[in-house]
Amino acid sequence: MTTRLLGAAAVAMLLLLPLAGRPYTTTLVLPAFGYGIALLGLNLLFGYTGLLSFGHALFLALGAYTTAVLTTRAGVRHLELLIPAAAVVAAAVAVPVGLLCVRYVKIYFGMLTLAFGMLFYSFLYKFYTLTGGDEGLRVLRPFLMGRSLDQMDAVAFLTGPYYFYALALLAAAVLLMWRIVASPFGLALRSIRENPVKAEALGVDVRRYRFVAFVLAAVFGGGGGVLLVIPTGLADPQLSYWTHSGNLVFMLLLGGFDSFLGPVAGALVFILLQDAVMSVTPYWRFVFGAILAVVVVFVPRGLLGLLAPPPRALV
Repeated sequence: MTTRLLGAAAVAMLLLLPLAGRPYTTTLVLPAFGYGIALLGLNLLFGYTGLLSFGHALFLALGAYTTAVLTTRAGVRHLELLIPAAAVVAAAVAVPVGLLCVRYVKIYFGMLTLAFGMLFYSFLYKFYTLTGGDEGLRVLRPFLMGRSLDQMDAVAFLTGPYYFYALALLAAAVLLMWRIVASPFGLALRSIRENPVKAEALGVDVRRYRFVAFVLAAVFGGGGGVLLVIPTGLADPQLSYWTHSGNLVFMLLLGGFDSFLGPVAGALVFILLQDAVMSVTPYWRFVFGAILAVVVVFVPRGLLGLLAPPPRALV
């Protein structure tokens, strides 16, 4: 009951923020929507399947660069087309990568995903004529529901139509992911997380289920990458760098990976906390390292884990 009340209060605050808050605060929250969608996918892979990826930023970068290429070079600016296109590109890359990665578990899986993420970073950085190199690619303002809003001031666009559109997309992603994890497929993933040997003995094709979870996580990552770069107007190679993947894992731990909405809460808290810490000290990475250590030692189930009972094993 407490969790539901807090969730309702958080939704109400997000809906009222553009009306009651400062434009700076509203634009500051926008990346949390993209991260929230991407982290729903990462949590499907880690929290529900038991596979921790250190290269999930690869799929955010794929979504970001797909958006950049389509808006600046192909003339496609409808957000309703950009998100499916980014999801398809992310899935296309995830298929060969996943076929190799899901053959391994634990640290080997993590290192393979990290390796692929860094390979893509090198590609973005070196192929200047295609990707813009270290300068990245420009992202043009998208059309929302078929309407061009180029005449609007940037702040008015971001704190008005785009804010509510992105919030609606996050809500849709949450509902979709809830359907996935509450389905028999989601139950099978949890059984694999708890005991893959028993799950396989019960007839679950462990490798196939892990592969599907990997591709679904990539699709959510690609969709999140689209929302992430529209406020900045730039797709940058740093999006696929290993430290960005580390930030995603930090958000997941901060919110709580065994709570369904933990990833979304972690993204929002991370964005606000980073802004607060960076405003008072240039050594914000040191502070964040200390916070991560405290979370792992004293709050291993994350912030939302404090409000929910420990999960029960399924097998």
